[in-house]
Amino acid sequence: MRAVLTRVSSASVRIGGTVRGQIGRGFLILLGVGPADTLADCAKLANKALGLRIFTDGQDKMNLSLGDVGGEVLVVSQFTLYGDCKKGRRPSFVNAGPPQLAEALYEQFLTECRAQGFAPQHGEFGAHMEVASVNDGPVTLILDTDDWK
Repeated sequence: MRAVLTRVSSASVRIGGTVRGQIGRGFLILLGVGPADTLADCAKLANKALGLRIFTDGQDKMNLSLGDVGGEVLVVSQFTLYGDCKKGRRPSFVNAGPPQLAEALYEQFLTECRAQGFAPQHGEFGAHMEVASVNDGPVTLILDTDDWK
């Protein structure tokens, strides 16, 4: 699984012109699923992402976690994180997980967030979405469970 995690002051997702999810201070997580990803990868990624200490403390050091600052989470499915741009000008998405697996692990990731005490706002799997965010820092990190194997 891959996640692009951005520390935000605010973020939202619209579907068909209607706000579907919206947060204040917290994490915008763009989430992609690969074909070999598992429930264990999902749990590990959620645990790592939600536990990152990337909010600043009183000494302006990144020492505080999402929970420490009472932050929120917005999760958006993003199969294009598995886009391969090595050849030509049109990305290939053959490395993205099949839709059935990707949707199941996306939903499981939302469940993992809830289990860790963060009621996630979210988009809709497979929908055309408009995502807006105000990056804080900016701080943006890429997490890939393949790097942990």
